[in-house]
Amino acid sequence: MGLIHIEMFATLDLVGQAPGGPDEDPEGFPFGGWQAPLLDEVTGAQIGAAYEGTDALLLGRRTYDIFAAYWPHQKGGEDGDIATLFNGIPKYVASRGTPDLPWAGSTRLGPDLAAAVREIRDRHRNIKVVGSLDLVQTLLREKLFDRLDLWIHPIVLGVGKKLFDGGAVPTNLTLLEPPAAAPSGTVLLRYGLADGIPATGDMSAPDRGL
Repeated sequence: MGLIHIEMFATLDLVGQAPGGPDEDPEGFPFGGWQAPLLDEVTGAQIGAAYEGTDALLLGRRTYDIFAAYWPHQKGGEDGDIATLFNGIPKYVASRGTPDLPWAGSTRLGPDLAAAVREIRDRHRNIKVVGSLDLVQTLLREKLFDRLDLWIHPIVLGVGKKLFDGGAVPTNLTLLEPPAAAPSGTVLLRYGLADGIPATGDMSAPDRGL
């Protein structure tokens, strides 16, 4: 069985909407492209390393359209390696409609999204989910992920779609490695899905030393 990795760029208030540019989600969101001023070499290297070994992409419709308009046209340059990877692996798209999928290797998932994702997991070893906030809500709700790579950026927006925006259920996570900070102040937190649900306790109990 393969592993599903969610790659998410978010602000301190966990807004994940339209990090890459103002045209990603232009209606009613004034901060499209908020990530661009905070990118640096360290963060770029972290992102590149995160995609190593990826053999499938799992995307929501909006993210797919953005990627399909960009990556097939990138050859060489600093994005060349990721372009070669993305263009050569299968792309699975979650959509309620019947969209045209022009990017080579693209497949629309069926109406039972959870079942379709489980089939993908059986077919591939290393599946990446990038952006795709609506799809991520389903994956969080169904606990259909194995790792969450969360890049937290040192800004607060106060508006926008958030990472845990209606899909969160009680879930335990394990920090897989020490947090890694970039010069811009962006911090990479890498979590793995853990068993069970959060426990509760009493901070005033004698064994707490309070």
